[in-house]
Amino acid sequence: MRAKREYRDREPTEVAVLDELVDRTDDGMTVFELRAAVEVDIDDLERALSTLKEDNLIVVESTHNETVIKPDERVVPEIPTDEDDEQSIGEWLRERFPF
Repeated sequence: MRAKREYRDREPTEVAVLDELVDRTDDGMTVFELRAAVEVDIDDLERALSTLKEDNLIVVESTHNETVIKPDERVVPEIPTDEDDEQSIGEWLRERFPF
């Protein structure tokens, strides 16, 4: 599943993090799981997480033995649709042309 459309015009790493977190909404993910899933440099991941946290798009839950990151409820689509699997023309262009 992908994050809601209104959160998709962010930096590519931020969108990738949101998409991964939306897939694991209930359980959340650790930083190590996110790094493996998103496949970016740790500095890029740290910047993306920092920005998403500042914008209140992620929730960080700490326990005595681990820290788990979850998406904020407003990022998660209510009902998955076929539209989630399709790319918009803007998304397609953004992937092909770096601007």
